[in-house]
Amino acid sequence: MDNRGMKAVDEAISKGIDLDGSPIPTKMLELYKKIMDVENKRKRSGVTKSMRNRCVKTGSKHFDKETLNNLLIEAGWDGLKEKEIKFFY
Repeated sequence: MDNRGMKAVDEAISKGIDLDGSPIPTKMLELYKKIMDVENKRKRSGVTKSMRNRCVKTGSKHFDKETLNNLLIEAGWDGLKEKEIKFFY
């Protein structure tokens, strides 16, 4: 199984197996699906805010805070907020 990217994670979850081939415990899958079902019903107000949130969440894993802050600003979004810095860094 190709274990790169979020698509691989989504496929593994849908099959109920982890990327290493081990089964995902049923209770974990049930809770995940319950939360995702609720999230999928939440009304959205716009895409760019969600895009920025994803960039911050994922970008913080790959870039130091100064780099990510500059990338956000260069793209036209607000830079990192103090609460994001405290949480992710």
